Amino acid sequence: MLSSLWEQPEKVQAEIFSALPDSFRQLGQSEHSRNQKRGRPLDSFLEGPLVRNGILYLTDIPYGRIFALDLSTRVWTLVVQYDGEPNGLAWHEGRQKILIADFKCGILELDLNDRKVTTLMDRFNGERLKGPNDLVVARDGTIIFTDQGMSGLQDPSGRVYRIGTDCRVDVLLRNCPSPNGLVLDVSQTSLFVAMTRDNSIWLAPLYPDGSVQRTGRFSSYFGVGGPDGMATDIEGNIFVAHSTLGTVFVHRKDGTLRTRILTGHLGQGTTNLTWGGDDGRLLYIVESESGSVLTVTWHCAGVC
Repeated sequence: MLSSLWEQPEKVQAEIFSALPDSFRQLGQSEHSRNQKRGRPLDSFLEGPLVRNGILYLTDIPYGRIFALDLSTRVWTLVVQYDGEPNGLAWHEGRQKILIADFKCGILELDLNDRKVTTLMDRFNGERLKGPNDLVVARDGTIIFTDQGMSGLQDPSGRVYRIGTDCRVDVLLRNCPSPNGLVLDVSQTSLFVAMTRDNSIWLAPLYPDGSVQRTGRFSSYFGVGGPDGMATDIEGNIFVAHSTLGTVFVHRKDGTLRTRILTGHLGQGTTNLTWGGDDGRLLYIVESESGSVLTVTWHCAGVC
């Protein structure tokens, strides 16, 4: 394995699958574009991919929209639009609802039957959340989410929270410089968190008593942005979408880089990714700069 430190990673070109139709694009400004994109007008900013029953759900942060992309027909429909800034999505089997990490509103739930959005959590000990970014649901129904806000190296005040099945809320990580995407390893005993403004991935071991100890830096990157959404596969490889390099970095379990999945032919804003396909080997990648979804067929199945 030592030789892998010096091996050149393979390069894989992602292929375009679909793009947001012009009818849903509305160039303008919003709170999101003014505060997080330095005032740059946006016609959309897609995020939070989630595959469920042949549908790819996607969020549109600046305009508070959630879309459904039919993976068979490639037809886009608007599921719901509300006054928020939805980012990460996750399916909660016990609640039978989609969970939404919303920067403006907190942790929300979407019932697909009536398309109603309700609040699950927007405060911790009476204090408003800074601005949730992404979330995952463990096999036991535990919810883990990042509370990013406008934190960064100048203000490392972001946090990572856990909502237990008994509704108890714990702070897993403090002093985080822009916590963003996150993923559990296959055994669900380690948590990987993208610290965007640190341009790195942190690795937090989860102890049997529920605590987090000896958190370290798993991988580091470069550029004006940083790592965003994450995923893993059954081999334990960690997939990291980088928000300004037009690349998904794929790391082995030991952190060494094995593959670079390239999306730069459409844009540099690779923001998130998820698994789908009949055999679970199809990786869906969101390229937010162009408002597109790309795909790569991987050699083994992903972990959803």
